[in-house]
Amino acid sequence: MIVVVTGPSAAGKTTWCQRLFPDDTVPECPPPPGQPSGIDPAETAAFWCEHDTRRWRHAVRREAAGGFAICDDDPMKLHYSWSMARLGALPPGHWRHEVDARREAMAAGRLGLADLFLVSVPSAVELRRRRDADPTRRRRNFDLHVRLAEPLREWYHAVERADPDRVRWQLPPEGLPADLPPPRADRCDPLLLDAVIAGLPQLD
Repeated sequence: MIVVVTGPSAAGKTTWCQRLFPDDTVPECPPPPGQPSGIDPAETAAFWCEHDTRRWRHAVRREAAGGFAICDDDPMKLHYSWSMARLGALPPGHWRHEVDARREAMAAGRLGLADLFLVSVPSAVELRRRRDADPTRRRRNFDLHVRLAEPLREWYHAVERADPDRVRWQLPPEGLPADLPPPRADRCDPLLLDAVIAGLPQLD
């Protein structure tokens, strides 16, 4: 089983993963050098999609070795592109390139949607309280990430509509939920991604 733990910055996902599953966590990792300028949306989407597929491969290897993998944030990462587009910080055409790149990678079996998503979206007040309580963590663009919380919630509601048992709206304090769903056979099915996209609000 591949499990994603996600939420906005300061939601507690890294702390939860490190406390409960230090040996099974697939951490977030910085992108390699050579990031594109962003002028060409297809090139930018291909670059970030390739970064996502590396994390997905890591998760699949971890699952094969130990039975499950816990991903500190979503290897698919489309929730971020969606949230930026929803705020008007990413043009709708660029968002479409991001979707198309991930859909192609899914069709090739190089990327997928996890079996289970544990989503934590605390209030803006709580996020700021947690940020202030942990001065050891650098949280770049924190105010932007607070604004991204509601579109992130929209994204995972769309995942939930596509597969209701795939999303849980908390990080259980003692570990994984007792009533785990079975591993999914449709992880890499582009039709699943299509269903998620169809469940999102329309962009202006």
